[in-house]
Amino acid sequence: MRLRHKPWAKEKIANYPQYVIPDPAQYRGNWDALFKNNQPIHIEVGTGKGRFVTEMARANPDINYIGIELQESVIVAALDRLIEAELPNVKLLNTNGEDLQKFFAKGDVERIYLNFSDPWPKNRHEKRRLTHESFLRIYEEILIDHGEIHFKTDNRGLFEYSLVSFSTFGLLLKFVSLDLHNSDFEGNIMTEYEEKFSSKGHPIYRCEVKY
Repeated sequence: MRLRHKPWAKEKIANYPQYVIPDPAQYRGNWDALFKNNQPIHIEVGTGKGRFVTEMARANPDINYIGIELQESVIVAALDRLIEAELPNVKLLNTNGEDLQKFFAKGDVERIYLNFSDPWPKNRHEKRRLTHESFLRIYEEILIDHGEIHFKTDNRGLFEYSLVSFSTFGLLLKFVSLDLHNSDFEGNIMTEYEEKFSSKGHPIYRCEVKY
């Protein structure tokens, strides 16, 4: 699907530095200073329009959430959600998932969410997948010891690839569902893509892994 360009997005993002953090590197190892508490931090890499991270923050006020999204024309939708919600425990970063180590030190993050990531189905694009071993190394550098990744997708090929990638990397598989919406899993918060795909009858795959 072609992304509609929004030329005004950059200016709007700049006008709300309290929500989209303009210089996140200054908080590396010291995110408590931004949130003004020492609550655990969960991040979503590829936060899209922000429904998941916003609703998670609303449901869990004792956890701080950071949504990470590269596309300016997408993150402005997440920004609109935050402006309306006025939640103190969620922030956004307009940056690339490959740069996480610039903004988070070891132990800054307790959990990483990967929701409906681009499957990059062609073999030559394997290294772009957010569950490729190169990304798993990056996540390891910012997570607490025994930190977790929670992964959801509608793409069976990406899910199977990711399970192998997690296992090969030595991660502990805690939970697997091949049909999340017809399982006994409680507390699921849907993303925009999840609602779209599930309404078409697509099964949703989910797993939790631990370092």
